[in-house]
Amino acid sequence: MSDESDEATLSVQIANQFVNVANTRLKDGLSPPLIASALRHAAANFTAFAAAHADGPAPVADAFVQEFREMLTYYYGLHGGGGGNGTTGLHRLIDKVKSEQ
Repeated sequence: MSDESDEATLSVQIANQFVNVANTRLKDGLSPPLIASALRHAAANFTAFAAAHADGPAPVADAFVQEFREMLTYYYGLHGGGGGNGTTGLHRLIDKVKSEQ
């Protein structure tokens, strides 16, 4: 495996840790939009920190926006977004969490 592939794998593993925290907060009764907003806030904060401390020229914000847009589109599709009947992806998870309370 290449260093780039290893970093991508580690990136997804770390992201899944954040999703686990979000899922725990969902079980605590917080709303998905509130949790999503908090995650975006944290991502923006840490991305700005990383960019400010990177070697070389400062990254262009448009690159971050495009990367986020691509990831959002990908995951939205995985969660049944874009015309689902409301019983797939995130909706199913929310229903499951509600039924466990």
